[in-house]
Amino acid sequence: MKMQDRTITLTGTIMDRLKIIGGITLAAIGAATLVFGTSHLTGNTSVSAQIPPVDTSQPQRVVPAAGQITLSYAPIVKTAAPAVVNVYTATVERRQGGLMDDPFFRQFFGQGSTQQPRVQQSLGSGVVVGADGLIITNNHVVAGADQILVALADRREFKAKVVFADPRLDLALLKVDTGGAALPVIRMADSDRVEVGDITVAIGNPFGVGQTVTTGIVSAVARTGIGVSDWQFFIQTDAAINPGNSGGALLDSQGRLIGINTAIFSRGGGSNGIGFAIPAKMVRVFLNAADKGKLVSGWIGVEGEALTADTAKQLGLDRPGGLLVTGVVAGSPGARAGIRAGDVLRLVDGKEVVDGGQLRYSLATEGVGRALDVVLFREGSERRVSVTLAPPPENPPRSITPIAANSILNGVTIANLSPAYAQELGIGLPEQGVVVVAIDGRAPAVRFLRPGALIESVGGQPVKTVADAVGLAKKGALVMRFSQNGQRAECGVNAQGGLGCRS
Repeated sequence: MKMQDRTITLTGTIMDRLKIIGGITLAAIGAATLVFGTSHLTGNTSVSAQIPPVDTSQPQRVVPAAGQITLSYAPIVKTAAPAVVNVYTATVERRQGGLMDDPFFRQFFGQGSTQQPRVQQSLGSGVVVGADGLIITNNHVVAGADQILVALADRREFKAKVVFADPRLDLALLKVDTGGAALPVIRMADSDRVEVGDITVAIGNPFGVGQTVTTGIVSAVARTGIGVSDWQFFIQTDAAINPGNSGGALLDSQGRLIGINTAIFSRGGGSNGIGFAIPAKMVRVFLNAADKGKLVSGWIGVEGEALTADTAKQLGLDRPGGLLVTGVVAGSPGARAGIRAGDVLRLVDGKEVVDGGQLRYSLATEGVGRALDVVLFREGSERRVSVTLAPPPENPPRSITPIAANSILNGVTIANLSPAYAQELGIGLPEQGVVVVAIDGRAPAVRFLRPGALIESVGGQPVKTVADAVGLAKKGALVMRFSQNGQRAECGVNAQGGLGCRS
């Protein structure tokens, strides 16, 4: 659904299969228990001996007091709702070149025969963060829009323009000209203090029906792996969020902003009670970066992977949790702090490190130059070190280069990765190697290659820099090996002159 709530769909077929397989598995386990389980239930450690007793105490049922019966979210809504707006966009669909783009055909058939461009309209929500007309929303709500209209809760309407956006965060900052009139501004909370079970209130414009309020609780915090943002860290709520709620407010019990509603898990596009919001702390980081025109996250020069149960056991940990360090850049803040490959990062600034996405979030929400307290596990014991965040260096230079040689890379534009450029691209790339940044529509590789792919070898020779790839392309190399979306493949021109690939 273009430019509305980003919906992550779980197909019914897959879920049905999971249910069926689960049933068979449980049945098999049950059968195995009947055959083999009896011998394990004898002795002093029987299951029945471990079952806790039934709590037979009678619950105290009390009639609600008159004041409790009239409890309402209305005061919260009255305070916050004026700062939540509806966002309407219009995008002119650009037609790709065709017969009618040729002057000869236009002359033959007449100018009136050309198709009129179509206008696609979309909707979303936003939150006022500046009294002079600054509004925060999701980038996917306004990306590519030719016209943006903002409607306030009091039915005033303003034309808006994008003044700052970051697709990595899926956030955009809009500006409206109010003619000097001050707009109501939302209050912001410290989203790091949000806990599971806290009451939430969501305000937005679902399906374009108008401003709507729903309630729920915080279902989870530090939710990662959603695939919406490069900094994977979301507040999950069961408050009803639907298409059109994107960019709207997620509030706490005091009416303060704790997040910007961004995505939902859904089968059919509607609310299934699993919604995700970008934490308000990240929103503040985004707003602070608007004046600079670019968001630069702190860098420590450490790469790693989430700790698995097997790896945790091998390292002497009683449970998985943390990031296993696989590499440390020489001279980086992490190296100067004494972090080395094989360490397990457990806590950063008091927050548990779940995976790489959560670590990137923690670094992004702290300013460059700040010293963070890091707890790591090494050789059977925990250690505490201090790491000072630095701006990511661009070493080597990106050297963005289009390749025009008669080879498998003809029409492909590549660049050197560095900590700075990898962060700028914002797609979870490593901090070194050669990355594809663009592909000409007529290039042979357009059939199998995508921007963001990492080139590993060309013509059977390893590639570490742009210069390596260019030199091999000039020699007419017809085969390349690359990794893309976590998968490796080798593609090239076969003996018949066609393209073929293998994993």
